[in-house]
Amino acid sequence: MSGITVAEANTILGDVFAPWVQALKLVATEVSAEHAVLHMPFSEDLCRVGEMICGQAMISAADTAMVIAVCSAMGGFKPFGTVDLTSNFMRPVSGEGVVLTARIMRMGRTMAFCNTEVAGADSGKASVFATGTYALPQ
Repeated sequence: MSGITVAEANTILGDVFAPWVQALKLVATEVSAEHAVLHMPFSEDLCRVGEMICGQAMISAADTAMVIAVCSAMGGFKPFGTVDLTSNFMRPVSGEGVVLTARIMRMGRTMAFCNTEVAGADSGKASVFATGTYALPQ
C-alpha cells in the first residue's frame, strides 16, 4: 500500500467527481494508505426539515470518502467501481457539518472492502455507519 498526500486527495476530489458531488464541498484533512478523513461543511442546500442534513448527502459523502481511501491505498486515482454500498442511519445531524472517517478493511487484488463512520463535526456524535465494496482495476 502506497498512500497519497492530503493535497493529492483534494485534487482528486476537485478533478474526478461529478459536479453534484463537488457541491458537497468535501475536504480531505487526513489521508494514509489505510484511511481517509474528510469534512463536509454544513449547508442549508443539503438539508431537509429542521436543518437536518439529508441521508442522500451523507451516504454520497461516505462513498466518496471510501473512494479517496481506496485511491490512497492504490497510490493515486485509477477508475474503479462501487459494487455494494450499505448504510445504517443512527441519528440525524442538524445544524452542523460532518466528519467522515473511511477505513480500508481489506485491500485485495480485485476488490476493496471499506467502512466509513460519519459523525457531527461539532458534537462528535455518530450518525451513519456505511460499508462499501469496490471492484478494482485489473
